[in-house]
Amino acid sequence: MNASTNSSSQNYKRTRLACYTAYFTMSSVFCVPPLLFVTFHGLYGISYTLLGTLVLINFFTQLSTDLVFTFFSKHFNVAKAVRIMPVATSVGLMIYALGAALFPDSAYLWFVAGTVIFSVSAGLSEVLLSPIIAALPSDDAQKSMSFLHSLYAFGVVATVSVSTLFLKLFGTDRWMYLIAFLALLPLTAAVLFMISPVPPLNEGADGEKAERRKGKAVGLALCAACIFFGSCAENGMSNWISSFMENALNIDKTVGDILGAAMFAVLLGAGRIAYSKFGKSINRVLFVGMLGSACCYLTAGLSRSPVPAFIACIFTGLFTAMLWPGTLIFMEKNITGAGVAAYAMMAAAGDLGASISPQLMGIVIDSFSATGFAAKLSASLDLTAEQLGLKAAMITNAVFPTAGVIVLIFIINHFKKTAPRQNKEPHSGMRH
Repeated sequence: MNASTNSSSQNYKRTRLACYTAYFTMSSVFCVPPLLFVTFHGLYGISYTLLGTLVLINFFTQLSTDLVFTFFSKHFNVAKAVRIMPVATSVGLMIYALGAALFPDSAYLWFVAGTVIFSVSAGLSEVLLSPIIAALPSDDAQKSMSFLHSLYAFGVVATVSVSTLFLKLFGTDRWMYLIAFLALLPLTAAVLFMISPVPPLNEGADGEKAERRKGKAVGLALCAACIFFGSCAENGMSNWISSFMENALNIDKTVGDILGAAMFAVLLGAGRIAYSKFGKSINRVLFVGMLGSACCYLTAGLSRSPVPAFIACIFTGLFTAMLWPGTLIFMEKNITGAGVAAYAMMAAAGDLGASISPQLMGIVIDSFSATGFAAKLSASLDLTAEQLGLKAAMITNAVFPTAGVIVLIFIINHFKKTAPRQNKEPHSGMRH
């Protein structure tokens, strides 16, 4: 009996490692394309609006994947889906790189095709990895959840650092070799999943009373709104920080990527690690995160000096660190019986925010830069119209975390009212 128990525990350790590895390697899907925005703009003449559309396609595809799981989670084999996921990431990245390299005249179409494929995989990761981690035996599942999401941030640090050094040493025109190398990394997670068991996941409670179902639906909707605004705050900066520092702040690309984009990710990961070690009040953490990130966006957009703007950009990583995983923890804490469908709904809301925010910023950059007002303002402020467009985009994105603060007030009031009823129900979410 003891041998069997030890064997099962060891197997689940491999499962946890597979989840961590998959989340770590998934970072390349999100952070590398934005690092290449300026390169693609120069090499292929692709507008910033179309580059922002790649981000929109990325997260819209993830959103579609999330919604499919939200409504049809019972019809999928989770074990098979999670094992296919890393392979799809590799295939998508290879198409992204090789298609554009072999057919440069139609590079954008290959970018779109590769983005769709690896975005399906990214959607699966958001839907499946968090509930798998929640279902594994753990002394503190909330800390495991926070650590899982911190690995994405540290994956960004590693990917940004390697990518920046590669492009500096070998030139931006060889970007496709970098992508091809990164495409090999998710295969490690694929092998780990092949040799590890996947625990059964809770798909949500059936036969609930109408009143409880209504309260649960309202709570989920509010949590979804919270993760939407938090995702907007995080992904707006993460997708445009490289271009903002290079073009708006006139910082060398290598310095901007390593000290800017990478430090953003370091603080993102540090915030999640800190919560996994010391965090207690997730309500307070979410409030501070929303308010802090709104202030950072305004500082980046309004500051005339590059120093405070630079600091504001990277500290957005710290303030947004817990907005996505923290909302998942908040949901699991307050809503009993949260299963795969609930996690899928949250992932859908997060991906919607991650698609709208960067795309909106791209539109603001192009639109504001082309106005007569920007031309007049650029002369008086000694800034180019493009620099003013980038700053205007930062100011615009401050709207999202500000709205997040308002949503948090509604969420906390809602769960204060429903807490007495929910506490009477047995909790069937994270296992400890």
